[in-house]
Amino acid sequence: MDVLQLARWQFGITTVYHFLMVPLTIGLSVLVAGMQTAWVRTGEARYYKMTKFWGKLLLVNFAMGVVTGIVQEFQFGMNWNAYSRFVGDVFGAPLAMEGLVAFFVESTFLGLWIFGWDRLPKKVHLACAWAFSLATIASAYFILAANSWMQHPVGVDLVDGRPRMNSIWAVLTNNTALAAIPHTIAGAFSVAAAFLVGVAGWHLWRRRDEHAGVWRSSLRLGAWTGVVSFAVLAITGDMQGKLMFEQQPMKMASAEALCHTEQPASFSIIAIGDVAKQDCEDVKTFSVPALLSFLAHHDFSTEVKGVEDLVGEYQAHYGTNYPNDPALGELAGKPIDYTPSLPVTYWGFRAMIGFGALSVGIGVLALWLARDPQGRSKARPNRLRSRIRDSKWFPRLLLLGIATPFIGNSAGWIFTEMGRQPFVVAPNPTGIDGVWMFTAQAVSRLSTGEVWTSLIALTTVYLALGAVELFLMHKYVRGGIEGVLPPEKPKQNSDSGDALAFAY
Repeated sequence: MDVLQLARWQFGITTVYHFLMVPLTIGLSVLVAGMQTAWVRTGEARYYKMTKFWGKLLLVNFAMGVVTGIVQEFQFGMNWNAYSRFVGDVFGAPLAMEGLVAFFVESTFLGLWIFGWDRLPKKVHLACAWAFSLATIASAYFILAANSWMQHPVGVDLVDGRPRMNSIWAVLTNNTALAAIPHTIAGAFSVAAAFLVGVAGWHLWRRRDEHAGVWRSSLRLGAWTGVVSFAVLAITGDMQGKLMFEQQPMKMASAEALCHTEQPASFSIIAIGDVAKQDCEDVKTFSVPALLSFLAHHDFSTEVKGVEDLVGEYQAHYGTNYPNDPALGELAGKPIDYTPSLPVTYWGFRAMIGFGALSVGIGVLALWLARDPQGRSKARPNRLRSRIRDSKWFPRLLLLGIATPFIGNSAGWIFTEMGRQPFVVAPNPTGIDGVWMFTAQAVSRLSTGEVWTSLIALTTVYLALGAVELFLMHKYVRGGIEGVLPPEKPKQNSDSGDALAFAY
């Protein structure tokens, strides 16, 4: 592999790995703050136990997210310095905001939350939990605003061949960002929801103790969160589809492996054959007539351009060959391939939808099995517990369900980033001409040996970090409630009536 391919692999591996931590932190931080709010308002012991248990897992995941996220910033200077020089006047602002405002707020209030359990008043301590959780969302906002600018450049002038920002407000309110942010946050909640459902359901199946109410409440919270988040994902995904049709038509065509222009255009459910070929001669698809036209423009007659026609348009506008620049290495003067990897985009798009739907389906099933049969006959609760605890497939299904939204989120991001190739900064069809950049032009001038070294080193470190996180998660999940509660305080007298014998 050449330097460009190695650099892309390195960025892909580190980014996807880091993004495994991010959605769980975002979603779980808000849910934990909600659990603590319920405890402060009601004083019920189960909410306190939920806060302590899920909060411990949140802290483990957040720590790993911080460690793996630091590398992301350095890669712009390591392997992508040409890109950094091109977009630095724009890209630096939201990244600085994320670092100086959001991340420091996260760290400050998380520290207060960790060490303030028995030192701060309840409501002040609760406010720290909400400040931390909202800061994680703000952090995601700034990162997504930067990424959305790469997908749809706005708020800039072209000065001396480089974009120079003229409006930070335009960058932060980019319509691509305003659609991507709620979609990504909903995806984060779907991850946290599946995590709650999987772990709580496993404990319901495994344990016969006094904490069954904690696990049932956690499972129900996770299942309902998953249902709501999937609905938001569907709505915001539809919004993104409309924008993709207008801003990146090649990405939409590649998502469907739509080789030829269609009017109306059908939505492909599944394809049989080699979708990598642009002529699609060997591909047979099972499709829904006119649905793609509706997803693109909210009508059933809109024309959707295929890959072959779009390649011709791109060649006419952006050229047929790369510049004859030695910095491009082997690609200098070579023909430009404007077609993204169709197998990756086509199957990535379906993996995103399929695993998301599978996740919410498992959550709904778990919700039904663990429903609270109040007001029913006394035999019904026993049958319900038997249905869960005597089942061999139930715990396996729930543990499998934890992975589904992680896979769906990762597949969605891979589709989003791969679908805009060969551009690292995609051109804005209605923006200033010249504000775009080929990925081949963005890479640093390094040797393959240098990139191989960093790729192997980072991958090895990330594998070790992954093993550490899995070990810690396994330890605290198996430990249950007893593993996270502080030591009990001695009672003052036998009739104190204190329902919470453990420390605040």
